[in-house]
Amino acid sequence: MTLSARSLLPVNITLGVLLVVLLAVAAGVAWFFRLSPDSSDSPAGRPREILVAGVRAAAQLAVVSLIITWAVTRVAGLAAFLVVMFTVAVRTAGRRLTSNHTWWLTAAPLAAGVVPTVTALLLTGLVPLKGLVLIPITGILIGGALTATVLAGRRALDQLEQRRGEVEAAMALGFFDRDARMEIARPAASDALLPGLDQTRTVGLVTLPGAFVGMLLGGASPMTAGAAQLFVLIALMAVQAVAVAVTVELIARRRLFRPARAETGPAS
Repeated sequence: MTLSARSLLPVNITLGVLLVVLLAVAAGVAWFFRLSPDSSDSPAGRPREILVAGVRAAAQLAVVSLIITWAVTRVAGLAAFLVVMFTVAVRTAGRRLTSNHTWWLTAAPLAAGVVPTVTALLLTGLVPLKGLVLIPITGILIGGALTATVLAGRRALDQLEQRRGEVEAAMALGFFDRDARMEIARPAASDALLPGLDQTRTVGLVTLPGAFVGMLLGGASPMTAGAAQLFVLIALMAVQAVAVAVTVELIARRRLFRPARAETGPAS
């Protein structure tokens, strides 16, 4: 067995038990402290989502482990795998932001940063057209864009709903609808960039990210692993900045929106 293989977590019953315990702890803490959006009405909402997410992750990774060999050895398989990754990300982001037909527009912020970055990597030859390299890099970028899109979209939509009067006041002063909404949505959405910024600022001091550790375990030199991780972090910041900008623009122009809530008056 190679050094890198021995350094990884062993796949045995102990690992399975520990995973179940950790998942139960996550759900239990969320339930006990009522960490749900509507904690007064449905304290089990987030715990249930945590449990489902853990089980789904296990099932999905098992399936991926079975098909990854086929996907990385054929161009058609590689393309299909990337399309599935992107489609799932679009659906996930859209579902987090709205329940109406505009959910599919989350494809725009996800693609706006990821597609040009991956294309540039392929055209410059920095990344070969090989699944074992392209799939993880593209997955990291899509995941970063997904997180930024969801955070930016939720923050912007929440603020526009809560500060509707300020938008109307700005329009009364002569602002166009898009500009009035942008004044509220943009500052709130910019918070979506903070996780990526903090991760980049503290890399090597607080955390050793996956790309760095993975390359070290694979036998790469620390310098090579560090260069690869630096690229991933900077590329992520670029992808996330583009995703946030496009998300805010779609929301400010009312292309991506939530269904209007029905207003109920006092009972007669």
